[in-house]
Amino acid sequence: MSSMNKTVLITGASSGIGEATAKYFLQKGWNVAATMRSPINAGDWTKADKVICPRLDVTRPETIEIAVRETLECFGRIDVLVNNAGYALMGPLEGVTPEQLERQFQTNVFGLVSTIQTVLPILRQQGSGTIINVTSIGGRLAFPLTSCYHATKWAVEGLSESLRYELRRFNIQVKIIEPGGIKTNFINHGSAWASHPNYSDMVKHVKDFSEGLNNSLPGPEKVAKTIYKAASDRSHKLRYSPHGEVFFFMHAILPDSLWRYLVTRLMLGSNK
Repeated sequence: MSSMNKTVLITGASSGIGEATAKYFLQKGWNVAATMRSPINAGDWTKADKVICPRLDVTRPETIEIAVRETLECFGRIDVLVNNAGYALMGPLEGVTPEQLERQFQTNVFGLVSTIQTVLPILRQQGSGTIINVTSIGGRLAFPLTSCYHATKWAVEGLSESLRYELRRFNIQVKIIEPGGIKTNFINHGSAWASHPNYSDMVKHVKDFSEGLNNSLPGPEKVAKTIYKAASDRSHKLRYSPHGEVFFFMHAILPDSLWRYLVTRLMLGSNK
């Protein structure tokens, strides 16, 4: 089947990686269901032919079902599901409320599972398909004041690695995308912060480091191209790490004490 007839459904397509991915698939001739929580705020690019913008909030299963149905009604099939929607709950674990933690998992893990479960019967009936889960280098590495976010991304990594065994018999592939640092609005608009007075100095250091680093990071375009590559790759490769390879390499070769020292100095401004 040519790309002219293929359809991708992307969650969280209103900005950042999701938007860049939707635009790239469109450029490649795919039908694109660029789902988002508030389609009314979608950019002009969504008015192009072969694009629809169903409302989809991964924390509301009924919107997932409706968005999938709208996609099928418009394009007739779904070849690739890109689970991109998510955000980071940052700050000290001691300051995280039960409500904050529940929302983090509802969005990053449970909503992803609901979306997969809704799309899977379609892929099975078609006899093929690809599920792409966008995690992060934070799905295999951990940094200060991001424990809850890491917990969700590590969960998705394990879920994905197991799921590929279940779905291979149906000719359905599972892929993981692990972006490194990307210049987006993630720090300012894609994250929430927990607080606790005993960690205020740490929070300030991490915020200053993250905001300063963001200005020097690459945009999401390479990640979008990597997602497209994974969608088109019929090998059984599981992980793709745009901008992340250097972090994994350093973590693998450096003694843990040295790795911890470097992260602490860079992000917390001390070696304590």
